Amino acid sequence: MAIRERLSGNEAIATAMRQINPDVMPAFPITPSTEIPQYFSSYVANGQVDTVFVPVESEHSAMSACIGSEAAGARTITATSSAGFAYMLEMLPIAASYRVPVTLALVNRALTGPININCDHSDGMSARDCGWIMLFAENNQEAYDNYIQAFRIAEHKDVRLPIMVCQDGFITSHAVENIELLEDEKVKAFVGEYEPEEYLLNAGTPLAVGPYGTPAYYMEAKRAQAQAMINAKDVALEVAKEFAEVSGRSYGLFEEYKLDDADFALVIIGSSAGTAKDAVDKLREQGIKAGILKIRLYRPFPAAEIAAALKNVKVLAVMDRAEGMSSQGGPLGYDIKAALYDAGASVKVINYIYGLGGRDVTVESLTEVFNDLQEVDKTGNIGDTYRYLSVRD
Repeated sequence: MAIRERLSGNEAIATAMRQINPDVMPAFPITPSTEIPQYFSSYVANGQVDTVFVPVESEHSAMSACIGSEAAGARTITATSSAGFAYMLEMLPIAASYRVPVTLALVNRALTGPININCDHSDGMSARDCGWIMLFAENNQEAYDNYIQAFRIAEHKDVRLPIMVCQDGFITSHAVENIELLEDEKVKAFVGEYEPEEYLLNAGTPLAVGPYGTPAYYMEAKRAQAQAMINAKDVALEVAKEFAEVSGRSYGLFEEYKLDDADFALVIIGSSAGTAKDAVDKLREQGIKAGILKIRLYRPFPAAEIAAALKNVKVLAVMDRAEGMSSQGGPLGYDIKAALYDAGASVKVINYIYGLGGRDVTVESLTEVFNDLQEVDKTGNIGDTYRYLSVRD
């Protein structure tokens, strides 16, 4: 029987960590992810897990310790947010290139400046090309479920890449929701024991981790790493199928909400998808064919599948909770436009920057976006394809 609970997103992640019982957790706390190592350290202190908890002096040190621990053959986790994530940044491509499947709980928070502790996706998006698999959650249930699946994806023999499980700071990390937990035994059985094929403490198989990549070998190493990222897409689907069998909850690369016959649609990531669904429901009551495509797996980016799902939409809004600083829009906007272009789709696309620094996202504000899309369809004039939502001039 599933266990009914009321948990914050942070406590849901910490609970999943306890159920998995990893080998090592180096961590340095930062708002709004502080509660994750706080909860988990109490599990360590109470003897509920066998994990070695390493209180390091910085987030850079946390990721450095994660890399060394994973390379030695230990299942390793950590958690961070915002400036702490930025402080880790030097080590993120190193973890990916060393092919160590570290699991990071990233609680998304704006990167300063100006100083801000609230939610947007600028921290995670700053590392989208570092070689990490990226999963995003809409709510606490998805954060918990994604975290459990993450180990199976990252540690798969055809992948062996680090993975970050993202949720929205404060909006889900601190908000308490009803949630269904799996029994401890089911989680342990699903995730399984960590049995790497090669690791530093395996004395019978000498191994070098982090050697200098000369021009004669560097490209081959990167090509293998890129192939592992490509492989992660199919592995994520395989793992989701198995997870559905034990949990009854189904996941894909993305979620389509009333998208089958939609003329107007939003592509969105994270907790705002719930608000967008409410806006769609109201518009559907008025006879307006509105829909949502919510990204779950952002890296690797499932371009062909997304383009196929959006090919019949007349006008599309891509919602970025991060500024790309390119004068052309946000990072999700670039990816969606490229996917549609490659597929030869003729969808009109407007890229909106919204919700930065915790700016409220409401049913009314997202309804305004759908109104804009209808106006484009009515007049044929798309106007500015790079816009800000709910900003004062």
